[in-house]
Amino acid sequence: MINVVIAGFRGAMGQATVQTVRNQADMKLVAVFDPHATTADMTQLPDDVALWTTDVDVTAADVWIDFTTVEAAYHNAVLAIQHGIHPIIGTSGLTPQQQQELQQQAVTAHLGGLIVPNFGLSAVLLMKFAQEAAQYFPDAEVIEYHHGDKPDAPSGTASATAYLIAKSRQNAPQPTVHNEARGADIDDVPVHAVRLPGLLAHEEVLFGGSGELLTIRQDTMNRSSFMTGVLLATHKVATLNELQIGLDKVL
Repeated sequence: MINVVIAGFRGAMGQATVQTVRNQADMKLVAVFDPHATTADMTQLPDDVALWTTDVDVTAADVWIDFTTVEAAYHNAVLAIQHGIHPIIGTSGLTPQQQQELQQQAVTAHLGGLIVPNFGLSAVLLMKFAQEAAQYFPDAEVIEYHHGDKPDAPSGTASATAYLIAKSRQNAPQPTVHNEARGADIDDVPVHAVRLPGLLAHEEVLFGGSGELLTIRQDTMNRSSFMTGVLLATHKVATLNELQIGLDKVL
C-alpha cells in the first residue's frame, strides 16, 4: 500500500488527484497539507484522512504530491525530504537554483523524487520530439496557451521545453532582436505565454528552416488526462535514487 499526502488539495488539480488516489486499490490517502485549510474543507474526505496545517503535523508517509503555489512548493519539498517522503512536485515555477538545491538535499537524504513540469503524456512526448527536432532545426519558438487563472508565465512545461531545445541543438540559432514583443528569452529560445478564458493547457513549438516550417503541438482538453501521469509517478517514484526532472524519467 502506498500512503499518499496531497498538498494543495483544495485546488482543481488537487481535487482531481484526491479522487484518483482514493479510487486506487493499492494507494491510501493518509493526509492533506494546507496551512490555510480548516476542518470545514474536509467534509468530502474520509474521517481517517488527517489535515496537516503546520510543519509539526507532518508524520510518516510514502509519497508527497504537491499542487500548491511556487511560493509554497519549495518549502513543501524540503519538508517532505526531511521526513523521508518521496516528493512529486507538480507545481511549476521553481527556479533552476531551487531545483538544484532540492536535488542536493535529496542526494544527502538518499531519497528519490520527481519534479514534473507536465503530467500529460502528450506534453511529455512533445518535449521529447522537440528535443530531437532541435538537433536539425536550431531556430525555434515556443507558444503556450493556458486558462486565465494560471499565475505563472511562461508555464513550467514551456520553460522545460525551451531548456531541452537549447541543450539539444548543435548549431546556434539565427540572431534576432529580443524585446518584450518577442516573449521571454530562455537560452535564446523565445517563449510566448497566452492567458485566456476557454483554454486549459496547450503548447506548440515552431521550428524554422530554409524554405520549411515544422510545428509540434499538443492540446489538453481535460484535467483527467493528467491523472495517468500522476498515477505513473506515484507508482514509480520510490524506484528513483535521486530527485529527477520530468515524467519521462519513469516512463
